[in-house]
Amino acid sequence: MSLVTLGVGDLARARAFYEALGWKSGAAPDDDVVFFQAGCMIVALWGREQLAEDSGVEDSGGWGGITPAYNARSPAEVDAVLAEAEAAGGTIPRPGAETFWGGYSGVFVDPEGHAWEVAHNPHWTIEDNGAVRLG
Repeated sequence: MSLVTLGVGDLARARAFYEALGWKSGAAPDDDVVFFQAGCMIVALWGREQLAEDSGVEDSGGWGGITPAYNARSPAEVDAVLAEAEAAGGTIPRPGAETFWGGYSGVFVDPEGHAWEVAHNPHWTIEDNGAVRLG
């Protein structure tokens, strides 16, 4: 996977949230799509209506059945990322905690309603460039 596009109702608000997390974009203020480099891939923000039309689907307005994730190097980093998301205007429906699979994770929801898991999996390796490797 190389790109994930999040459909948003308020592009300026969504962009401000991710920029408050420290994400950088080269998009102009009036661009209708915003791209962020996220490790080895790109995360894009685009209007929900445009994304639904382009994808050939009807937008029901609810959760889309997908939760992107950020993999952290430690439980402390999970907590730090969750705190950063909350300070930027996100909500924390599930604070960081030990998991049934032996890791540590929590969830933040951005102002547009996209849920993100933040997890530390002690069985995975995160390389210097951010790439995640199984085992």
